[in-house]
Amino acid sequence: VFELNGMFRPARALPLLLPQMKQPPRYAQTRTWLEDNDGFRRDILKRLLESGPLLSGEIPDTSQVSWPSTGWTNDRNVTQMLEILAMRGQVAIAGREKRQRYWDLPERVYPRNLPELSLEEARRERDARRLRALGIARAKSTGMPDEPIDVGETGVDVVVEGVKGAWRVDPDALTQLAEPFEGRTALLSPFDRLVFDRKRLLELFDYEYILEMYKPKATRRWGYFALPILHGDEFVGKLDAATDRKAEVLRVTAIHEDIPFTPDVAAAVDEEIDQLASWLGVRVEGA
Repeated sequence: VFELNGMFRPARALPLLLPQMKQPPRYAQTRTWLEDNDGFRRDILKRLLESGPLLSGEIPDTSQVSWPSTGWTNDRNVTQMLEILAMRGQVAIAGREKRQRYWDLPERVYPRNLPELSLEEARRERDARRLRALGIARAKSTGMPDEPIDVGETGVDVVVEGVKGAWRVDPDALTQLAEPFEGRTALLSPFDRLVFDRKRLLELFDYEYILEMYKPKATRRWGYFALPILHGDEFVGKLDAATDRKAEVLRVTAIHEDIPFTPDVAAAVDEEIDQLASWLGVRVEGA
């Protein structure tokens, strides 16, 4: 695997990303800042060549122009340059020390002799893989600018009853419609692809979800990092829980029921919570 843009990905996905990574940055501010700091960029690459891998704190800030922001990235020039260069394929994350990342040159991190694809070839294959993973999606959808979740013209054009507009469906998924569906109960990450596109989630599953970690505590409805609860083919609620490592417990604050739980659903959700706690190596405490 390799790490890019906050996600761990299989190495086989790298050839599909490299053509896009070689393109100029999307935003004019980023392009201008890189031009103004070309000497800074070269300083970082030279230091990594001679001494990498390095933590960001081991790389001096020789920027000519500081990165301007009203948020947490303001004046964090080394980190910002490394992030930009990683997205352009000029540096790579070589490992981690707890929450800190080691940075190095990509030729010392990424596999060699990767297949080379054109920008269009890579885009088509990424669209096809994305649709296979999602099953159904909009040709044009919402998502993070650097991590689009569009599927383009791949798949089959279909209409979903009760939802405006056209959708694209994976042809292989259509062949499975006649097969019996065996669902299960699962606690999902807020970043799971099934819930990542909040608009799609609302349109297809009638399920409202917002990651509330960035909202003031008083305005949160479900919790700091509430986990969507999937049961069969329905989203039935959210789990508000957090791990207390010192006490060695998974502290459950609330289980929000979007759909009133039957005894079977409640038991299945409790079992999933127990399994999550077991995986974390702690015990369950709370609701």
